[in-house]
Amino acid sequence: MTKLKLGAIEDDKPIKITHELPASVHRDLVAYSEILAQESGQPIGEPAKLIAPMLARFMAADRSFRKARRARQHPSGGEG
Repeated sequence: MTKLKLGAIEDDKPIKITHELPASVHRDLVAYSEILAQESGQPIGEPAKLIAPMLARFMAADRSFRKARRARQHPSGGEG
């Protein structure tokens, strides 16, 4: 069994964004959705539904992004 980085898809209220993908990226997205559906036993439906969880996982795994985000949320040296 393959260990994919993406898990179950949460049902959340979406924000609509329109973006064009290169054909090769779309083909990979379709293939990924097929493999995920096979492994999870749940149909994915539209492969585009994977884009948001993939982006979220990517950002969560980016240590530099997390560090910069924390720095923006809690600036040091402020008034106290």
